[in-house]
Amino acid sequence: MRKLLLYFFISFFTNSSLLAQQPKKPNASQIFESIKKLNFLGSVLYVAAHPDDENTRLISYMANHVKARTAYLSLTRGDGGQNLIGPEIRELLGVIRTQELLTARNIDGGEQRFTRANDFGYSKHPDETLAIWNKEEVLSDVVLAIRQFKPDVIINRFDHRTPGKTHGHHTSSAILSLEAFDITNDNTKYTNQLKDTGLWQAQRVFFNTSWWFYGSQEKFDKADKSKLLHFDIGEYYASSGLSNTEIASLSRSQHKSQGFGNTGTRGSQMEYIELIKGEMPSDPSNVFEGIDTTWNRVKGGTAIGNILYQVEKDYDFTNPSASIPELLKAYQLIEKLEDTHWKNIKSEEIKNLIYNCAGLYLEAVAESNHATANEMVNLNIELINRAAENVQLKTLQINNDASILETQVLAKNEKVALKKSFTVNANQEPTTPYWLTKKGTLGMYQVDDKSLIGKPETPRYFNVTFGLSINNIAISFTKPIIYKTNDPVKGEVYKPFEIISEASAKIAEKVIIFENDKQKEIPVIIKAGKDNLEGYVEIAHPKDWSVFPEKQKISIAYKGQEQTLIFTVIPPKNQSEGLITPMVHVGENTYTKELIEIDYDHIPFQTVLLPSESKVVRLDIQKRGENIAYIEGAGDVVPESLQQIGYNVVTINPEDINAETLSRFDAVVVGIRAYNTVETLKFKQQALFDFVANGGNMIVQYNTNHRLKTEEIAPYSLALSRDRVTDENAKVTLLEPNHKLLNFPNKITEKDFEGWTQERGLYFPNKWSKEFTPILSMHDKGESAKKGSLLVAKHGKGYYIYTGLSFFREFPAGVSGAYRLFANMLSIGKENMNTENAIKN
Repeated sequence: MRKLLLYFFISFFTNSSLLAQQPKKPNASQIFESIKKLNFLGSVLYVAAHPDDENTRLISYMANHVKARTAYLSLTRGDGGQNLIGPEIRELLGVIRTQELLTARNIDGGEQRFTRANDFGYSKHPDETLAIWNKEEVLSDVVLAIRQFKPDVIINRFDHRTPGKTHGHHTSSAILSLEAFDITNDNTKYTNQLKDTGLWQAQRVFFNTSWWFYGSQEKFDKADKSKLLHFDIGEYYASSGLSNTEIASLSRSQHKSQGFGNTGTRGSQMEYIELIKGEMPSDPSNVFEGIDTTWNRVKGGTAIGNILYQVEKDYDFTNPSASIPELLKAYQLIEKLEDTHWKNIKSEEIKNLIYNCAGLYLEAVAESNHATANEMVNLNIELINRAAENVQLKTLQINNDASILETQVLAKNEKVALKKSFTVNANQEPTTPYWLTKKGTLGMYQVDDKSLIGKPETPRYFNVTFGLSINNIAISFTKPIIYKTNDPVKGEVYKPFEIISEASAKIAEKVIIFENDKQKEIPVIIKAGKDNLEGYVEIAHPKDWSVFPEKQKISIAYKGQEQTLIFTVIPPKNQSEGLITPMVHVGENTYTKELIEIDYDHIPFQTVLLPSESKVVRLDIQKRGENIAYIEGAGDVVPESLQQIGYNVVTINPEDINAETLSRFDAVVVGIRAYNTVETLKFKQQALFDFVANGGNMIVQYNTNHRLKTEEIAPYSLALSRDRVTDENAKVTLLEPNHKLLNFPNKITEKDFEGWTQERGLYFPNKWSKEFTPILSMHDKGESAKKGSLLVAKHGKGYYIYTGLSFFREFPAGVSGAYRLFANMLSIGKENMNTENAIKN
């Protein structure tokens, strides 16, 4: 029985992620929990910096045990991290992590909000963070979130009193939260917001502390806890058959792009929050003490509460529809409330309850998952009433257009199928994440439509509103238009209905390296968003580059089909770089964007429009060696990047590492965080070290010093640390300017460290044996020199190199110096190899 309950719980809370837009179908127990939530009028806002920072245990506890309206305000969308499930980075990774947060909230019962702050990468101090973010704008967004959500209680994940001791984004989130707490009720602050939202004053703000912040459990046990509240977040929910911590683990596990799969736990667990501002509750387990969270909180609410508390008391688990008459009475009273904040929130909650108690199913399905401007869209509409109530369809309204009169009785359990159509507005913009429509800055997204600020995703524009009469009371339900199909493996699969442009173009390679002045043939893929697409394509390019032919015609019969055109790109004689952009001309319109589809089972299908451009780089580079073995770690594009400069790169399975396999290669490159993620490597180290001793080169890219699969990552003593240089423009000093690593086959100078992106490097070793030679020195402002970014050691006939330099970020950005330096790392010790293998100018 427990397994059955678990199945129903997971199915309910994850079907909208696994199957995109599939509607929720709650059971009787879940409906009852919604009634209890309807009767609680209190809100909690949890504040932190990134996706994955949130404490899902506490969010779930507040939402499911306390029944408070609970939201997580993540200041960023997590663009600056790594992606463990696919190739998407930066903006596209931010889209994935946004959806992972929404899926997590769908499980733990919270809501999700954001600011316009961009996750630009690791920051060591809040001063740096707030300068790059634009403090005033992000503070404005935090104030807006509080004024809109109107929390009674704010809980910060991080401590504002520890600047410089943790990620600058973390501390900044707490600093901004506290500043906002003090000014959200000040009518002289951010007055432009007040025409759309009123002033608000939260009652208390807390810091979500734990023994970790005290250094040890022993120190925490001895600490003064007079300002701490505590909760047993191990509560067991009989209605779902799960503990609160099991729900939190399911929520946490949605951060799949970060590898945060989490095992559920059971039993009593204490969670602590420290009062920072506001009045301390006398009950250390009641965060809402002194705050009225009943219906008496709002004028006219007493009568509503009298009805709804009785509904909760009389609820029939075998017949939820028995609650409908009283719910309808309460609905009518809620619609008359003067308090528009609680009116809007509770109106939606009670409408959903009525919908679920009646077993209503209302759905509008388009015949395709996308359309273009001015296109006619056909809809299949399904309606069914599975309760014994008097339900009639009165009107249908598509996209807020004039209502279509439909008066029709919805008899119990009899499906009604309708066919309708509408035409997409000729000026309708394509669907894409709103924060990516305009180019922002390093630290901020640009959002011109101020009404969108804070929203987790672009609101669905295409909806159908069903105007119903239930027991002669008018009530409407709005449902997004969706698309669904049957997959032979997954069954019924949902996708959102979206608008795309009539043409899009892409060049598969985002960075194209020319290792000499020989021309390359570059495929350009054109995708049709409509039938009978006719036009031509040309390539915008830097002046010192040439493209042939200048134009090519396109002719595509059906939407969704693609046509590939081949353009010849000719680089200049000397080192140069720039951007090339395909331009698709259709009639009077020109399209320069790429349609990107993000399709993972754990999040809804996403379409993103981004500028279609590729960086072309003519490199002054030479190399030695040909065959490279690559051992994958947490995921990067280093293999593809090395192929671009002429190497033959083969990704090898760690299980296949042996002397015979390695003998085919000149060098082995180990991917980022491989020693954190690949268990097999700890059994293969000796084979790799023997390969080096026999004359091969081994390059190990960065690993974290936490949860290493083996401590013996090098043939000699090497200790990793948390040292990093986050300033991508930090001065680089060549410690050994005459070392062969900096001179063969390419002369490396400080100029090769210009144009780096996001950071210099991370998790540098801070201790190493005498066999290693440090090559570079660098540091962030106000810090001591870090000399562990690039270490080389002779081992037998070959060389072992450990590097924390962020090649995995520089290669996708086409940073010339990064390619030249890596070529030297692969070529070291191979001075006598046949020079015909070298890449010449």
